[in-house]
Amino acid sequence: MNSLERFYATVNREPVDRPAAWLGMPDVFARPALYKHYGIEEEGEEGFHKLKLAVGDDFYAVEVPYQAPTASAIYAAFDWYRDGNVDAEDRTLTTPGCFADCEDEEDLEAVNFEWPDPAKYIDPEECRRRVEMAPEGKVALGMMWSAHFQDTCAAFGMENALMNMVAAPEVYEAVDAKIMEFYLKANEIFYEATKGRLNAVLIGNDMGSQRGLMLSPEMVRKFIIPGCKKLVEQAHSYGLKVIYHSCGSIADVIPDLIEAGVDIIHPIQALAAGMEPQGLKDKFGDKVAFCGGVDTQDLLVNGTPEQVQAKVKELRTIFPTGLILSPSHEAILPDIPPANIKALFDEATKIY
Repeated sequence: MNSLERFYATVNREPVDRPAAWLGMPDVFARPALYKHYGIEEEGEEGFHKLKLAVGDDFYAVEVPYQAPTASAIYAAFDWYRDGNVDAEDRTLTTPGCFADCEDEEDLEAVNFEWPDPAKYIDPEECRRRVEMAPEGKVALGMMWSAHFQDTCAAFGMENALMNMVAAPEVYEAVDAKIMEFYLKANEIFYEATKGRLNAVLIGNDMGSQRGLMLSPEMVRKFIIPGCKKLVEQAHSYGLKVIYHSCGSIADVIPDLIEAGVDIIHPIQALAAGMEPQGLKDKFGDKVAFCGGVDTQDLLVNGTPEQVQAKVKELRTIFPTGLILSPSHEAILPDIPPANIKALFDEATKIY
């Protein structure tokens, strides 16, 4: 099987020769150690390109090229503080945004926020160039994010946003609708530019904590799932498989994500409550595929390569198919020894 065949068989829970495996998106500060470990001398785009090939990754992940006066990443497109600079690395959802004091829709209009137009800041040619760097047979994965819940929280400040869900839902929904409009347009630009070369996309919203959801399942169903469904339907209309990301304990709304059409749940954050791999396999393994499972909170940070290999073997036993083996968070941080990443892929890519 090549990577594409392995991926589609995994999504459909069909037999595979070995698990599909994904490196994730290593933090920029984690990359130098990985380059050194894999003998890669280049840095920047060329170095990252060679790293994705060197580890044995079945995927070739591509960020949406977004370049605006205030932002250089699509997940940081909105200048909620109107200070002319959005920090993509250290931004927060908790600081009150420009809509913090809005109590009705007239207040929203009075703010006179300048909503960005993605058509001005996404170059279709650059979209094509990035996706065409994916080698033949690899899974071209668009990192779309489209995190409308997180962005709406940032627009108000998270405490204000959650209060508005209860006290003024029409105010929350009006801002969420504008954010959704932005992402649907941005995604369409990317999908049209890469038609025929893209295989899958990752979208999502962090709505889980270590112990449970950050808001009730009912609130997730009312305020997050409708947007999820629109984004999934859009991706499916281009023939793309959808990986839906949320950190933390989200077991209570996995049925809702399945109903919304999600193909793969990411990640299995195994130390979060209710996210044990065996339990997820027993409850949902015949309905949806998963991605993740190799713990980045403790195991990959503090464990030995032998312990990492043992975990990968265990996951392969639980999920003979239906699981993309990957670190349990897509952002590999500098505290993970490169030897443990190599151990993960060495064991994941073995054909028993």
